[in-house]
Amino acid sequence: MPENENFSLSQHDLRIYLDFIEWQKQSWYGAPDSENLLPYVSARCTPQEAALLTGVPFSFKTLADLSDLKGIDPETLRRELDGLALKGLVNKQVKDGVPRYSLQDLFTTYRTFGWPGRKDPYSQTVGPPGHRYLAGGALAPWEKVREKGLRVLPIGTAIEDTRSVLPYEEIRQILDQVEYFTVSHCPCRIMNNLDPDSPDCRYPTEVCLHFDKLGRYIVENGLGREISRQETEEILRRSAELGLVHGISNQQEKPDTICNCCRDCCIWFLALKKYGHGASLTPSNFHIAIHQETCIGCGLCAKRCPMEAVQLVDRPEVKGRKTTVRGKDGKPLELTNQTGKVAEVNLDRCIGCGVCAYKCPSRSLGLVRKPSEHPPPKTGRDWFMQFLADTGGVQAFPRSERSSLLPTR
Repeated sequence: MPENENFSLSQHDLRIYLDFIEWQKQSWYGAPDSENLLPYVSARCTPQEAALLTGVPFSFKTLADLSDLKGIDPETLRRELDGLALKGLVNKQVKDGVPRYSLQDLFTTYRTFGWPGRKDPYSQTVGPPGHRYLAGGALAPWEKVREKGLRVLPIGTAIEDTRSVLPYEEIRQILDQVEYFTVSHCPCRIMNNLDPDSPDCRYPTEVCLHFDKLGRYIVENGLGREISRQETEEILRRSAELGLVHGISNQQEKPDTICNCCRDCCIWFLALKKYGHGASLTPSNFHIAIHQETCIGCGLCAKRCPMEAVQLVDRPEVKGRKTTVRGKDGKPLELTNQTGKVAEVNLDRCIGCGVCAYKCPSRSLGLVRKPSEHPPPKTGRDWFMQFLADTGGVQAFPRSERSSLLPTR
């Protein structure tokens, strides 16, 4: 039980929630142990909902299959499952006119909770324990995972030689393959802002982009809204202006998500800073290059870098040095190094996002390709199998069952 004197459950409800947690341990993600786990689960669903969901498969099943499994008549079960889909606890898809349902894993329920961006009493109840669980146990499985859930998508205008960009690294080529565009709220920021023990994030929340199949599920269940491609590109542009990192589904084919992550709330940066994991998001195939001969030492790059990979170093001899750039009006603009400092990068920390270069006034920073390429997994299934291999989970599931465990995102 949690060490919280204000948290109490009857023995009956406690048994229900513990059974539900045991069932969640059978999912691809499991149920990482923490004193914050039970408070989160009991806030996220009622005892009645937890009892209904225990035993529901993580792979899609028809209403007839689930009716037989749970011993509930189909119409009653349909109403209950549809309501749980609206809460993000169940995934619902309609194929050939037939609805199918699957249980969401605990990692996905954190995402679905935050996507609508609500601040109603239910959200205010779930948010604080959910955020504490994220910061106190929920992210433990990612420590040994080489391919994180999101990969850095470099800001295109920060790349010095765009001829080196591969299709899965270029935003426009990625969006060319998308048919359905949606936006939701950032679950990391929403949970942070609902927790009274955490300062509110200063960045906008409605910046989580989802596409096609996942996007349709989100809109059909009231977890986000449909937008145009033009709106999608505008959200990406504004996010780059603000210094947010583009994080895309870590797969080459049919990525369904582009998050716009901040250093304070994003779970990947949280894992790095809170847990001491070796990486945040999976880095891009680029790193920053700094041309110190034109650097004016303003320090904007160091302030914007989410990894603290850029810093200013003393170069007294450059104080007063003039650098000429082309201004927004197309006319020459002369800038002066007034600090006697220049920027320097720690390449071991650089994730190749381009956030620093995007706003450099003297254009002294740019993304260049790394000497060796690290391609992301080709498909979502390839990523999933790598996750299982890294966590040791692949040994727990027969080969015939592994496809059904693939996250239904």
